[in-house]
Amino acid sequence: MLKDKIVIGFVPLHRYPFDEKWAQELKKRFIDVIESEFPQVELVYPSEGDTKLGLVTDDEDGYKAVELFRGRGVDAIFMATLTFGDELAGALIAEHFRRIPIMIVATKEPQILPGGFRRSDSFCGTLSLASALYRRKIPFVFGGIVYPEDSEFKKQFDSFVRTASIVKNFIGTRIGLIGPRPTRFETVTFNEAKMAEKFSQRVVHITLLEVIEEARKLDDNNPSVIKIVEEMKHQVDISRVSQDAVYRQAKLEAVLRDIVEREKLSGLGFRCWTEIQRYYGVSPCYVLARLTDSGIMSSCEVDIYGVLTMLIQYAASLYTVPPHFIDWTIRHPEKPNVFLAWHCGNAPPTLMQPGCTLSYHSIMYRDVGVDRSYGTIEGVVKPGIVTISRLVEYDGEFKMFITRGWAIDIEPRVRGAWTWVEVDDLEKVYRTLVEEGFIHHASMIHGDYVEAIANACRLLGIKIVIV
Repeated sequence: MLKDKIVIGFVPLHRYPFDEKWAQELKKRFIDVIESEFPQVELVYPSEGDTKLGLVTDDEDGYKAVELFRGRGVDAIFMATLTFGDELAGALIAEHFRRIPIMIVATKEPQILPGGFRRSDSFCGTLSLASALYRRKIPFVFGGIVYPEDSEFKKQFDSFVRTASIVKNFIGTRIGLIGPRPTRFETVTFNEAKMAEKFSQRVVHITLLEVIEEARKLDDNNPSVIKIVEEMKHQVDISRVSQDAVYRQAKLEAVLRDIVEREKLSGLGFRCWTEIQRYYGVSPCYVLARLTDSGIMSSCEVDIYGVLTMLIQYAASLYTVPPHFIDWTIRHPEKPNVFLAWHCGNAPPTLMQPGCTLSYHSIMYRDVGVDRSYGTIEGVVKPGIVTISRLVEYDGEFKMFITRGWAIDIEPRVRGAWTWVEVDDLEKVYRTLVEEGFIHHASMIHGDYVEAIANACRLLGIKIVIV
């Protein structure tokens, strides 16, 4: 569930001598629709006591709107040209809020008055507004020519709210790094300096030794450990796993949750093999699954850009659906447009079909033995439409791969946490991944969030690669 409402500043643009009563009517209609149908939004707008007629018609009104929006800490700006709209007043506001998402819409023309008098000219005025923003290199989303009650407006505004959620929670986020990346996985390298420069993000480095030692200090009777163990018992079938392994996982989770709270982290990249198995005695996959399920995005193999991709997807869902951190693993042996979305055992339990179990790691056991590799949640992820994304960075340029597909429950079965996914053209998807430098990790979320993620990337200055 969305923790905080998305605060959106509404700019009702008007220009004399067009019909001010029509502008006021449209303003009210937009407010009524947004406040009744978007409970996740807190709408802030000038009243008649703030600006002339409660509209924004000139620079004086613009400055008053800026002051109002700053005082309320808006997360995004929504501009509607209710008549022709004053583009300079709109540009003035946009200049003050250029780092947050901005959406503009044109409004449909009312009936022409007797004598041939036009009441609105929004169609024309929106071009002036858009060119003013473009000239100032202020990115924005265009929502079309609409009435507030139109289904198309509601669809576009919903997408914008999700875009605003992504940007709000992406800028300035803090990611925990637990241990170094696996030595042979250059694929998950990241540029900490560029993250700080472009997005004001911070990577908080924590040693795996600290985590293991703190977990070892916890007693079986620790209240946090007991609570986690009870949750695990009711979440998956743990009958195949020793009590000692279950408690080790619970202690690991308790320590990680404390670190997240202490360091104010949104997610974790975890060194998941093979030291944790050798020196602590469990695989961390189920722990990472539970953390992601609870809203702490957690990637395998210290994949920091993987965590950022998960954060973007989770914010796009308005915190209603956790993503699954996957590998593009294999192509289906018989179906050319189907691939295996898989990882060792890290899928959030709420995404799993009934019957999932806690088991030993189907790969690591070869190196560390079965007894030291328990901790994978195994089973099939539920079917449905999915969005698959991946953020990468080369030479300081960030880019995002985005596609949609359908999780389907078909044979054959495999070990781990997985589903088969069908896309329209796997050949094109795979060629794009190869030729654009995208890696074997991705984030997959149930639902179609392609538009919201793409718009957020445009506003953030991230190159978009959509298949």
